[in-house]
Amino acid sequence: MEHLKITAGPYTFKARLLKEEAPQTCAAFTARLPFKTRIVHVRWSGEAVWSPLGDYDFGVGPENHTSYPSRGDILLYPAQLSESEILIAYGSCRFASKVGQLAGNHFLVIEEGLEQLSSLGRKCLWEGAQDIVFEAS
Repeated sequence: MEHLKITAGPYTFKARLLKEEAPQTCAAFTARLPFKTRIVHVRWSGEAVWSPLGDYDFGVGPENHTSYPSRGDILLYPAQLSESEILIAYGSCRFASKVGQLAGNHFLVIEEGLEQLSSLGRKCLWEGAQDIVFEAS
């Protein structure tokens, strides 16, 4: 599997797994497909949406981690300083939480549907939580 289909609210995206850069994170995440959750607009990170996952344990540590994802980058933060979460950047972003700056595992990059990302961000900001599903493409 090289790609995932992501359905977030009314939008559909195609994302490439970064298997060489984050092999453990990709394996842990794809083992849980289809992965269904909800996303909301971030509080501290700028132009991004996130899914707070609490104590959900993916069984991975830091890998290909970054604090500055680019538009279309998807990070998995395994619970460490803060709760476990998924973050999707749609614009300028510095990944952070109430405990300060974080670095998440960059394991997916959106390749199709980038033009819809800003609309998804605005929808989450002004209309609230949206369902999201990650599944095999």
